[in-house]
Amino acid sequence: MIAPDHYVMKIGSPWLTRNAKPGQFVNVRVQEGVTDPLLRVPLGIHRKDKKGISLLYKTVGPGTELLARRRKGEIVDVLGPLGKGFDISPVTGGKGTTAVIVAGGQGVAPLFALAEAILSKKKKVDLFLGARSGEHIVCEKDLKRLGAKVYVATEDGSRGKKGRVTDFLKEHLKRTTHDARRTTIFACGPKPMLAAVAKEAARYGIPAQVTIDAYMACGIGACRGCAVETTEGIKLACEDGPVFNAGIIKWDAERRGMCDE
Repeated sequence: MIAPDHYVMKIGSPWLTRNAKPGQFVNVRVQEGVTDPLLRVPLGIHRKDKKGISLLYKTVGPGTELLARRRKGEIVDVLGPLGKGFDISPVTGGKGTTAVIVAGGQGVAPLFALAEAILSKKKKVDLFLGARSGEHIVCEKDLKRLGAKVYVATEDGSRGKKGRVTDFLKEHLKRTTHDARRTTIFACGPKPMLAAVAKEAARYGIPAQVTIDAYMACGIGACRGCAVETTEGIKLACEDGPVFNAGIIKWDAERRGMCDE
């Protein structure tokens, strides 16, 4: 446990280290011999090291609660890496490039590996962390230790700037000169936050990549339960994403499915 209801699980697998990319995910069987819950839990890849990967998650139901009970040395059935990850070439291929990363709540989980990959190329990262309260801000110290410039916003004002992380982003983009050709925004979090990030990115002509939070039950496109409406037709978060160009998402359609937000 690293914060209230927040856990990190390290999975030993050099194969996943070699093959997983930032933005991809794995589907985890929470416990052998258990049929409730029947489906696997999809979790974004949080960090990588030589020995394997780490998963950061919040306990929100029976699946993640069972997962939090797993102990060191146990075997965990993992399917992955799955999906398409982030394209970091726009911010690692040239001089003077900047990555602007926006994490809302649990959205920091897959964005840590992204920040780590970009910073390893000696590139600049401006990272915005947002949560309801200070106790739910995670990874701040580790991100700063890596070299990211971290901005924190909490809705109750108990940590960092009071307000939504997207309000902080708006102010930052307004007062900072960003060359759209040398800047890319990456974001993960609740859908309303992602819609707001996409709007600001479009306002300044900055390309943006977002991770769509959908329940990817099978992880391989078979169940078709994670459909996303885009300007290019219906796509699947697990197969075509979970990372998408923010400009192709039909955010009005996404809002209609936000009853769980």
